[in-house]
Amino acid sequence: MIEHTHPPHLDVKHAAQASLHLDGRETLSNYERLMAESKGLAAENPLHWTALTELRPDAAGESAAWLRLTVATTLPQTCQRCLEPVDVAVQLEREFRFVESEAVAEAQDDDCEEDLLVTSREFDLAALIEDEVLLALPLVPRHDTCPVNVKMVAVDEDFDAPVEKPNPFAVLAQLKAKD
Repeated sequence: MIEHTHPPHLDVKHAAQASLHLDGRETLSNYERLMAESKGLAAENPLHWTALTELRPDAAGESAAWLRLTVATTLPQTCQRCLEPVDVAVQLEREFRFVESEAVAEAQDDDCEEDLLVTSREFDLAALIEDEVLLALPLVPRHDTCPVNVKMVAVDEDFDAPVEKPNPFAVLAQLKAKD
């Protein structure tokens, strides 16, 4: 196992042939988009990742490069019920198969269960980690039980009720009734 402070760029084919086991612990301050998502509140939050590369046969029996990625971190978000901060724990484990080109990935994408990535000599593992954490965040972050009393009323009691305006045709109806 090779320990890193920041995910390296990988030569995918060589990494898979070497069956690399990479491990890293760092802070979220190294990830610009995660910092933006947390509004800068998570700079010192730890992020632990592991990446295992290997050669495995694909569906056609050909040897293909694979990457197993695990990530664990916590990102502060805003609860959509009470609008207070909520820490969202992100733990993910994903597997990716590498293919030769975007065209191959597009052609095979519908027929396979695994996610496909394009082989590269300078594959950016840090960008993949950041992408996967962002994709793992809930669409609507919220507490299981909010720490404050959440107002569940649609109408505010302090709001003035609308004043009923008289129907302009009511006068005409009265004239008609006199006839």
